[in-house]
Amino acid sequence: MNSNALDLAALAQSIKDWGRELGFQQVGIADVQLGEHEMHLQRWLEAGYQGEMDYMAAHGSKRSHPDELVPGTLRVVSLRMDYLPGDTQMAKRLGQPEKAYVSRYALGRDYHKLIRKRLQQLAERIQQQIGPFGFRAFVDSAPVLEKAIAEQAGLGWIGKNTLVLNRKAGSYFFLGELFVDLPLPVDEPHSSEHCGRCTACMDICPTAAFVGPYVLDARRCISYLTIELKGSIPEELRAPIGNRVFGCDDCQMVCPWNRFAKPTEQSDFQPRHSLDNAELAELFCWNEDEFLSRTEGSPLRRAGYERWLRNLAVGLGNAPSSIPVLEALKARREYPSALVREHVEWALAQHDL
Repeated sequence: MNSNALDLAALAQSIKDWGRELGFQQVGIADVQLGEHEMHLQRWLEAGYQGEMDYMAAHGSKRSHPDELVPGTLRVVSLRMDYLPGDTQMAKRLGQPEKAYVSRYALGRDYHKLIRKRLQQLAERIQQQIGPFGFRAFVDSAPVLEKAIAEQAGLGWIGKNTLVLNRKAGSYFFLGELFVDLPLPVDEPHSSEHCGRCTACMDICPTAAFVGPYVLDARRCISYLTIELKGSIPEELRAPIGNRVFGCDDCQMVCPWNRFAKPTEQSDFQPRHSLDNAELAELFCWNEDEFLSRTEGSPLRRAGYERWLRNLAVGLGNAPSSIPVLEALKARREYPSALVREHVEWALAQHDL
């Protein structure tokens, strides 16, 4: 449809209303100019902070130029959806070293499919209203500077922990984007940050992954080490990982703005298979079929079975010496994977075995 014939302001408001009806807590609209963020990304890459995440440096300038990634894009609709289950007892679980700590975003079903489906439904709703138009939906699945776009769309600001923070909702939310070829009115960017002098997130990081405010060395980040890193976890970082076996929430837990975080209303994000209260030794005893069965449709699949065992071995090395812990480790001493065996031997050495 000819955009000149549209009431674009009314359409933008409708898009926000429809987004909320589809379960998103906030919707904003950004233009495609991300210059300042492009320079920040370039400096970060030049420092090598991306580690093995080669995809962060791939695709040339498409990551910071939405109109290059999807030609014809004029605006990006940015949406956020809360994911925090109700009472997840994060601090309590971290204080129980025999338990496995899984980042709270990964306790339920994988968010990618759910959010992509909702974005598709939003696009179809727009199409019903105005006829065919150009769009493409993204959920953490392409070279998209989603945090920069969210800030540009007024959803929050990028905090010192490099996450998007919202004054009314903290940071426990997923982001999704709908690239559109419609010249919609844009929202006011979130131009000022509200971290002030607070450095709680930087101070709490178990592996000292923050080089400074707003700069994360992913190579030291527990989320990177337990999810993205394919090989051995550096020995000096194993003890600080504690019982965190998939991701880390520490820099969010201590953020003052997260006192405003709202529990999710999405049943898909509720914990499955008691992963919010599981013993390390119990999870370490899963065979590969059990892992595949119990992580079906789960973000945990991203690590794969071998790295799952690697991470659990580190957790067991950091756990108190108990019969279940020691027996679980000994049972994997001759495991076929050299990666798993290496971490099992390290763990047993922590127990003087």
